[in-house]
Amino acid sequence: MSKTDSSFFERVYEVVAQIPEGRVTSYGAIARFLGTPKSARMVGWAMNASHNRLEVPAHRVVNRMGLLTGKYHFEGTGLMQQLLENEGIKVIANQIQDFENIFWDPNKMGLK
Repeated sequence: MSKTDSSFFERVYEVVAQIPEGRVTSYGAIARFLGTPKSARMVGWAMNASHNRLEVPAHRVVNRMGLLTGKYHFEGTGLMQQLLENEGIKVIANQIQDFENIFWDPNKMGLK
């Protein structure tokens, strides 16, 4: 990972750390918030690299359709879904239910 990637990852982690319990956001929403709207995939890479950091709730970041596309990067079978369900989020067939209502958009939260 380059120094630029490291800095970007840290900025991603700062946003993800602010996602409230029981809410989710998308890779793309984070990328847009950071001013790099075409870097959703890089946000995904940051999430994949974050699993040793307890302060980063990576399980709250899903794709733009509410799918648990990052689930294979969590230890154990179904851990991402279990973490979300522990926060009251309903998941059926790897799909967040009521996605529109629990979606947290950092662009509308007044974050800095």
